[in-house]
Amino acid sequence: MERPLTQDLHTDGTPLALDEYERTGGYQTLRKALLEMSPQDITNVVKQSGLAGRGGAAFPTGSKWSFVPMGPDAPRPKYLVANADEMEPGTFKDRLLLEYNPHQLIEGMILASYAIEASVSFVFLRWEYKVAGERIERAIAEAYQAGYLGKNILGSKFDLELHLHVSGGRYMAGEETGLLNALEGKRANPRSKPPFPQTSGLWGKPTIVNNVETLSNVPHIIDKGAAWFQGLSLTDEPGTKIFGVSGKVNHPGLWELPLGTPMQEIINEYAGGMRQGLTIRGVLPGGASTDFLTPENLNVPMDFKSVQKLGSRLGTGTMIVMDDKTCPVGMVLNLEHFFAQESCGWCTPCWAGTQYIERTLHAIENGEGQIEDLDRLEAHTWKLGPGNTYCAFAPGAVEPLQSALKYYRADFEEHIKQKHCPWR
Repeated sequence: MERPLTQDLHTDGTPLALDEYERTGGYQTLRKALLEMSPQDITNVVKQSGLAGRGGAAFPTGSKWSFVPMGPDAPRPKYLVANADEMEPGTFKDRLLLEYNPHQLIEGMILASYAIEASVSFVFLRWEYKVAGERIERAIAEAYQAGYLGKNILGSKFDLELHLHVSGGRYMAGEETGLLNALEGKRANPRSKPPFPQTSGLWGKPTIVNNVETLSNVPHIIDKGAAWFQGLSLTDEPGTKIFGVSGKVNHPGLWELPLGTPMQEIINEYAGGMRQGLTIRGVLPGGASTDFLTPENLNVPMDFKSVQKLGSRLGTGTMIVMDDKTCPVGMVLNLEHFFAQESCGWCTPCWAGTQYIERTLHAIENGEGQIEDLDRLEAHTWKLGPGNTYCAFAPGAVEPLQSALKYYRADFEEHIKQKHCPWR
């Protein structure tokens, strides 16, 4: 099984230094691309590969790049941003790549910047990722010293400046237009679209924002080709995916596996199954902002289409497992508390709705709820749904709630009837 993103990582927690990365073939793809390929060639190969965004939205990467205006008359400067603001509860996949192989990301960013003719790029990093920040900063300095960044890279006449920007630590900065506002020194509020960042992004100039895992795939695709990348998957959605499992499993962690690997295989074989005496009651398949899947769906192939058919989303591919000894009301309350405090406050349905949901769940968990609260909560799941708020924050925030009300309604009712949490 090929694991292009992780096969060269050290097992002792140290990152690949520049010379080690070069010995694995690092930056050779960049040399070939800058000297033998045009920007359009790079975009075409990525488009043919079918690489979809690994940050959760799964938008085709090559198509996204193709929306950027090109040629001598295009607005300049253009920007490329790596979204490393990984703040979704239960999600920690990008941290692995940032800490263990920062040069892989940097090479991917240079290739993506060349493809869209960007002259400035940023790594937008989550504030709490201190170790990742130190290692990225060191890797950027090494890349400059080796001539992979700066002026006339490898004699190609292509120039690129790359900067590390540490975020203020808000979840909303992970939304790409909120991220761009934060980079400009503003509050991380979302922007209205259109215009889209590809034509009017950072400081009004063409900008591409891609996830860390997405960009880390680019050097391998350019090196080995679109057909190779398509052959890595078990389904018609190409490539590998870094999957994660957290919760009361024996071996929580991360694994790079083919897209389409069954959920049950990931949980049982890689995460070691549930701890003794526990069974699975539900799984959030793609981080905190996805809908629960129930035990009868554990054989679902972990790809975007298959998970969507079951009413949830693959999202970031980082599963949160709920066991049969965990209170679903308390678990959802914990998640909704996070979303309520992280709402940027830009639109009323989101900031008011998420706070109402948190207060109501808190009352139910503490034996102060009313049976009518369940209908009110259910109404909020569609009032905060797609098309009713300024961005996708609120629709994601209510996904665990709407599925919990669907599958675990009896637990909510029991809290109300007994006037306390039965799990305490």
